Amino acid sequence: MSFTKHNTTKRHLIFIGIIFILSGCQSAYYSTLEKAGYHKRDILVERVGKARDAQQEGKEQFKSALEKFSSVLNFKGGALEDKYNQLNDEYEDSEEAAEDVRSRIDSVESVAEALFEEWEEELTQYSNASLKRDSKTKLRNTRSRYKKLITAMRRAEKKMDPVLKAFKDQVLYLKHNLNAKAIMSLQKELRSVESNIAALVKDMEKSIREADTFIKEVGL
Repeated sequence: MSFTKHNTTKRHLIFIGIIFILSGCQSAYYSTLEKAGYHKRDILVERVGKARDAQQEGKEQFKSALEKFSSVLNFKGGALEDKYNQLNDEYEDSEEAAEDVRSRIDSVESVAEALFEEWEEELTQYSNASLKRDSKTKLRNTRSRYKKLITAMRRAEKKMDPVLKAFKDQVLYLKHNLNAKAIMSLQKELRSVESNIAALVKDMEKSIREADTFIKEVGL
């Protein structure tokens, strides 16, 4: 089979797989990808990498939003409506980044569950006891590493909600009160927002480190 024909076949199989997953047939989706040479273990490692990157981008976006929020509170004159629009843009970007993080984590969890279920079933197919024990040990170690990873990811994910809610409150309040008095009122909330974002960044950085470790250890 030529290289071009091989790639065309793979693209065709992947396209079929996308159709399957859109219809909710996860097992058929993964089966199709495996026929194209993409196994659950490889898919898991790839998705962990994408979730890590999404968290990195999300972390930077939340920090950017905080900087913009702080600049609005240091408003010294000019068009306050422009400041509101800038802050609203940062909020919407943060919301979009958070949604990307959530979906990436969900995709990691989805393939991990399928992988471990398949691995458990395939352990019963061994005839060699030594190989079975070794595979069982690797399964246990992979699960343990994954548990640390997904726990860190979900913890960071939960920290996004209070930050987003606080940003939304600030944006709405400023929208309804485009005056200097509104700025003074929002200044009281700055420390709380800073604290929430600091906690979020800390947990995201931990989650990113866990992802790097998982990729290094499981992706071998």
